[in-house]
This record gives sequence, structure tokens and C-alpha cells, in this order.
Amino acid sequence: MKYILALDQGTTSSRAIVLGEDGGVHGHAQTPFRQIFPRPGWVEHDPMEIWSSQFGVAMEALAQANARPDSVAAIGITNQRETAILWNKKSGEPIHNAIVWQDRRTSGFCDQLREQGHEPLIQRRTGLVVDAYFSASKIRWMLDNVPGARERAERGELAFGTVDTWLIWKLTEGKRHITDVTNASRTMLFDLRTQQWDDELLQLLKIPRSLLPEVVGSSEVCGESSGVLKGVPIAGIAGDQQAALFGQMCTQAGMVKCTYGTGAFMLLNTGDQPVASKTRLLTTVAWRVNGKTEYALEGSVFIAGAVVQWLRDELQMIRSASEIEELAASVPDTAGVYLVPAFSGLGAPHWDQYARGAIVGVTRGTKRAHIARAALEGIAFQVSDILCAMESDSGVPVKELRVDGGAARNDLLMQIQADLLGVPVTRPANPETTVLGATYLAGLAVGYWPDRETIQSQWTADRQFAPMLGKGARDARLAGWARALHRSRKWETA
Repeated sequence: MKYILALDQGTTSSRAIVLGEDGGVHGHAQTPFRQIFPRPGWVEHDPMEIWSSQFGVAMEALAQANARPDSVAAIGITNQRETAILWNKKSGEPIHNAIVWQDRRTSGFCDQLREQGHEPLIQRRTGLVVDAYFSASKIRWMLDNVPGARERAERGELAFGTVDTWLIWKLTEGKRHITDVTNASRTMLFDLRTQQWDDELLQLLKIPRSLLPEVVGSSEVCGESSGVLKGVPIAGIAGDQQAALFGQMCTQAGMVKCTYGTGAFMLLNTGDQPVASKTRLLTTVAWRVNGKTEYALEGSVFIAGAVVQWLRDELQMIRSASEIEELAASVPDTAGVYLVPAFSGLGAPHWDQYARGAIVGVTRGTKRAHIARAALEGIAFQVSDILCAMESDSGVPVKELRVDGGAARNDLLMQIQADLLGVPVTRPANPETTVLGATYLAGLAVGYWPDRETIQSQWTADRQFAPMLGKGARDARLAGWARALHRSRKWETA
């Protein structure tokens, strides 16, 4: 029997899943790795730990499936996006820790770019707003702050990559320095229309072109693994959110999904044309399959499931993440409490990197359960803001939201989400949509599945949550959220 090996390198853990032709899981392994916080607002990972943890779970998953390396038809890779790594091309050694997508150290530099009037050019070329979230400013920081980095980069001695690029470099023992179009489109250096690295932006940001990887499609054989997995084709690559969009089978324009992980990420398929946002959403590549590029509008919530981790680890209000649903459901509402989880600023459509978390409406009668419920609502309100912006940009009302990710297992959160959106929220039977997307992209490239229709039939719903809140009550709650949101804005510059 042949399998697809999917590598899912996330923000807090590395996973590997071995899947068969029916989409069934034959082997699974996952391990967390260190989160490094050198200063407030700074977030780093050890690139070598990313690699060792990812390789380790791949071997564990294959062993669990009793699958030999020669039984692997292809490798699909999906990854945390925007995280930036620089390494020595000869030694393969990183020159600095990976700077994670959540990191805010380059906020001041991004302010300068906006003040100098560069944002319209950057947004027109890349589809992105100017923000510390994306890779470009992180690359610039390392070149300017790691001793000798700029000189070595200008001599062509260094390589840049997002996490997919780093994993492929390690898998191929340095033979392939590549990324796919979805990850390239998150760097703030990639022209969406020409599908090339943009020389004008590279010059503006003082980033040598020699650092950058070759850009390939999301579903094509682009290299072969070395070592233990020698000869196995690497055939699927997509950033985690684009992989989830594909795994949710949102392959038609107008379909939308939201993944609730550490953050929450909503993507709307816009077909074969990029749609310029008027509401400060991101225009991004959805995937390139069989030479055809499709696009999406995206809205990012920086803190979603992480607010539950905060209640557990920092406030110690709950012992485990699963407890929050029962606690929040023990009260009928939040008693007027709103929690804005802007711990790392606000993402789309607000893009306020100086916003900070806030809990408002607290009285002597406020209980632990009210704050827990307000935390769940804080996730759902942010997603609602994005959906409203998407409908405005696309001009088409969204009819259904497909959901996945760890927090999507919380029935109360999903019901709250449906109530605030006023549209059905559908959770798939197979929650592994991110790895499914990477698997499907890899499998299509090597003929493991003949076409999209074959894999489309594998998608089935687990449960659909219908809205139960009237328009008047929904509007009142959204108005309260808007007031709370206003109080969290630009806190660091107040």
C-alpha cells in the first residue's frame, strides 16, 4: 500500500500524518517545541529544533503506520507562514533564531515605511498591508542586527526561507532552495501579478535577491528527499491557511473557511483573479495547481485559541483548555463583559499593532464564568469583523462558513460564531483540514488521486450550527464589541 506523508510544522508543535487513498489516518505523531520570548513582543523559535522535532514525528508516524520509506508516494508540507529564517548556505547553520510571525520587534520600521509613503506601492504589488507580521521586515532586522549578516548576504553566502523552505533544504540536504507561491505571497516581497520576486521592493527594503528561494507551484514534484526518505518526491507545499482552504474543499469562488488555532485565519476563495481589498484585508495566493494560480482574500486574528491558553497558564482560571466550554456555558451571557484579546495587536481589518488586550464592563458581580464566556466571544467577534469586511470587498454575501482547528471543537464557540455571523457554521467530519490540504496537493501532483472530484467526495460535515440570535440582539452585541474594541486601540501610544 502506498501512502502520503504530510508534514505540518505549526507555531507551537510539529506534526506528521500518514494518510491513505481514502483520506484515512494510518499514523500520527505530534510534539511541542520551545517558544522563546527574549523581550516583550518578541517571539522566536530554534530552527534546528523545528527541524529535529519535525523529522522525529515523521519517523514516528511512519513507524506507527508500519510504513517503509519506499511505500511513501509523496511528501506534502504545510507550515506556519511569515516566520523568517536565515542560514549559511555551506554549513546549513542558522545565523539567528527564527523570528516568528507573531513577533512585533519591527513595528517601528514598518511605521517608517508608512510615514515615507511606501504602503500604497507595497499593497499594490503584494496585496499586503505594511505590518511586522510579514517576513520582509524580519529579514531586514536580521541583516541589520546580526553581526556580519549583511556583508555575508551581499556575498551570496546566506539563504532565506520561510519554514517550508527550511524543511525542504534539510530534507534534500541543501540541494533544493525553494518555496511555493502561497508562502512567497506572505513575505511582502512577491508581486502577485507577475508571480516573481519584486526587484523594486527588494531595493527599497535593502534585501539582496541572492537570499531568496526559487518559487514553485503548490502541487508539483519540486524535489526529492535525501537520507532515510531518499527518493521520495516532495510534491505538495502550502502555507497552513491555504492548505486548510484546500483541505476544506473551498475550491470554488465565494467559498470561505476559518481555522481556529493559536490565531484565527479566514480565507475567501476569489477564483483566478486577485481582488484588491478596500477594507484592509489581505489579497493572497490560494494555490497554484497545474500551472493555474487562484487567489483569496484573507483576514487574520492574531489571538484566538491563545486566549484560552492565557486563561489556563497565566490567570490559572482553568486547568485545561477543554474546561472553558463547560465554564462559559454555566452562565447565559457575559453580563456585559467584553474581552478584547489584542495581546499582539489587532489584525485585519483593523491592523493596529499598538492595540493591547482589554477586559471591560467588569462589576462586583462579574464571575470567572463571565470572563471565560467573554473570551470565547472575543474570538467570535474578531472573526465576525473579518467576514463583514470580506462581504464588502467581494460584493457577495457569504452563505456558509466552514471551520476547523482546535478551537472549532468547542460547540459553544461555534454556536456563538453562527449567532454573531447570522449564517450557518459547518464543521467537517475530518478535522485535519490543514494536513489534508497538503496531502491532496501532493497526491494530485503524483497521480495518487486522479482529480479534485475524487477528493471532493471525501469531504463530509460533522455538524452544522444554525444561527439562533435575532438581528436586533446581534446588532446590540456587535455595538458593545465596537465600544470595547475602541478602548483597546493604540494603547501603547496613548
